[in-house]
Amino acid sequence: MRHSKPLMRHTGTVAVTLACLLLPACSAGSTVAGNSTGSRAGDALAIGLTAEPANLDFTKTEGAAIPQALLYNVYENLVKLDQSGKIRPGLARSWSLSKDRKTYTFHLVKDAKFSNGARFTAKDAKFSVERVASDWKVAQKAQMNVVDRARAVSSSELKVTLKRPSNDWLYRMTTRVGAMFSRTGADKLATEPVGTGPYEVKKWNRGDSITLARRADYWGREPHFASVTLKYFKDPTAMNNALLTGTINVIGAMQSPDALYRFQNNPKYKVIEGSTNTEVLLSLNNGSGPLKNRKARKAVRHAIDHKALMDTCWAGRGKPIGSMVPPTDPWYQNLTKQYPYNRDKAKKLLKESGQAGHTLRLRIPTLPYATACGTVVKSQLEQAGFKVELDQLEFPAAWLTTVFKNADYDMSIIGHVEPRDMQTVFGSKTFYTRYDSPAFRALLKKADEGTPQEQVTSMRAAARLLSKDAAADWLFMLPNLMVADKEITGLPVNYVSESLDLTGLGRS
Repeated sequence: MRHSKPLMRHTGTVAVTLACLLLPACSAGSTVAGNSTGSRAGDALAIGLTAEPANLDFTKTEGAAIPQALLYNVYENLVKLDQSGKIRPGLARSWSLSKDRKTYTFHLVKDAKFSNGARFTAKDAKFSVERVASDWKVAQKAQMNVVDRARAVSSSELKVTLKRPSNDWLYRMTTRVGAMFSRTGADKLATEPVGTGPYEVKKWNRGDSITLARRADYWGREPHFASVTLKYFKDPTAMNNALLTGTINVIGAMQSPDALYRFQNNPKYKVIEGSTNTEVLLSLNNGSGPLKNRKARKAVRHAIDHKALMDTCWAGRGKPIGSMVPPTDPWYQNLTKQYPYNRDKAKKLLKESGQAGHTLRLRIPTLPYATACGTVVKSQLEQAGFKVELDQLEFPAAWLTTVFKNADYDMSIIGHVEPRDMQTVFGSKTFYTRYDSPAFRALLKKADEGTPQEQVTSMRAAARLLSKDAAADWLFMLPNLMVADKEITGLPVNYVSESLDLTGLGRS
């Protein structure tokens, strides 16, 4: 989710004086970007984002804000996704799969070190893979249940044997569950992350910014920027003004698309528009309350005019999808026609459901897209006969506790940003959507264990079943809208991983 995804990639107005955190040459009056002198030595970058992490431990804390900041930058994986979504070498320079499709052999780089000085070896990789089952607390840990055992064959060779063939497992190793940890540096992950990546956390000004500093002893290619400050804004206007005044260099995720005109056709800036993994979900509580009733859920889906909603609350930017699959995945299909906007049909279904007299609690997080779309959803549902009570919950703490942990809600709006997250969000009846379908889970299992073609076929069938059951309503696919100083290079057109990967950024 972006809170980060869900959109948790998922996923604020703080006009602040930027701190001179890292650079010896930084002096009063200079900008974080360090451009005031025109010097490129010790080049620094500042990126505006929305959702600040609650802490720095993504093994125990839900949400996408932590991996957005740390994955690929502070922590590295054996394998990673490139900007086109393909699996590439990371700490593993190569890998192979046995004929029975159950054992992966990874050949590791030999000169990587953690930021605490310890050398990275296959024993650390074994420790990291096994630690997911024993120590992790977040929902994503289930993605590693297929692992039977891990074995360090030598200091640079790791074998991981699965309980059964899995089409999905290697892909999951590109996400947070595949992050590599130090055996001697995993005690204070919430405040002192230790990774092998090109950056380390230098300073965290809570409520304001996290500053990453480039490591001098990094094993791989040195990234361009000596420091990157991730600066968090609750107010989209404040973030826009920060770019216009040179306080930041990049808006990492535009939260006020109606204000793009301030940057378009301005030679000082570049505007990037592509795809993300972020499904903006109208979450429905399938396990309790009025929306446990399937006809009531179907009525909700017919009551939403997605184009009008997207035009009103997100300036028409984005893509209606009708399912939990982004267009960049191999099993994407356009399911928007399964529940076309039909207010009369919605009224009929609501009456038949017997839930017309109940009030639906629409509990949304204090995130720009949720607050912008919440009033539109409420209005459209009320026009179809629903009674809706809208309230906002502070994000992340209040929303995560009330909605995500306790499922004390009927509807919510959240962007789920994690890649290929259909299984996570709907594959367990204990997840906050409370969707419970043995047939859906059977399709996911068939997709994972079958041939690659069967994976595509079964994932498409699973998405159709999910949509037919009206397990949620998919409001739209959040676009990747980035605005940056024109000389910033390497920004992704499509945002396909959990990481805001800083390693390829530069300045022309």
